Amino acid sequence: MILNKKIVVVLPAYNAAATLEQTYNEIPFDIVDEVVLVDDCSKDNTVEVAQKVGIRHIISHEQNKGYGGNQKSCYRKALELGADIVIMLHPDYQYTPKLIPVMSHMIASDLYPVVLASRILGKGALRGGMPLYKYIANRVLTFTQNLIINQKLSEYHTGYRAFSAEVLRNIDFEANSDDFVFDNQMLCQIFNKGFEMGEVTCPTKYFEEASSINFKRSVIYGLGCLRTSVQYFLHRANIIKYRIFK
Repeated sequence: MILNKKIVVVLPAYNAAATLEQTYNEIPFDIVDEVVLVDDCSKDNTVEVAQKVGIRHIISHEQNKGYGGNQKSCYRKALELGADIVIMLHPDYQYTPKLIPVMSHMIASDLYPVVLASRILGKGALRGGMPLYKYIANRVLTFTQNLIINQKLSEYHTGYRAFSAEVLRNIDFEANSDDFVFDNQMLCQIFNKGFEMGEVTCPTKYFEEASSINFKRSVIYGLGCLRTSVQYFLHRANIIKYRIFK
């Protein structure tokens, strides 16, 4: 715990057997109280590895529910366990668990209710192997989204996030997509509720075992992010009301 806040790390997993143990071993258990792994019907032995390393809370989806559907199970379980702070960390070792104390302290100290680990702050993204086309697309998409929804994030697309339980209870994340656009819908929901977000610089690693979506899925994701931003703008302007923001 930090300042008597219960910290739960959630790991949305899909075919993460090769990297899960390395990720788990770097989690700072001097402050982390519980770890939840949700396996989204992996084709490898992710669940067996999770059991071997000692993860107590394992949820196995019998059918693949998608990245967003996986996170929904993660957050439901974390809240059920009485979490005060929830850290969402990918178990593919693309992001370092060593930032968990910093992100947790920012929330526990009431500096920010949400903290994002940004690959774009600093020069870690390209140095860590992010493909150039993904870097450029990330910057252009983030710039456009900031203009549409009037925010100043350095990145909307990181998979490393920390939330206070209050935030998770005050947004309807269950209404979001089960696909990758879930992440952006969630951020817009949080802004719509008036919560502020902090960011920390995060190094990243791109390698064969690290999860990534292909070019076609990336394009679909990018269009979904823009659509979500436009929906947020229209909702805030009282032009069209959308269920995910109610």
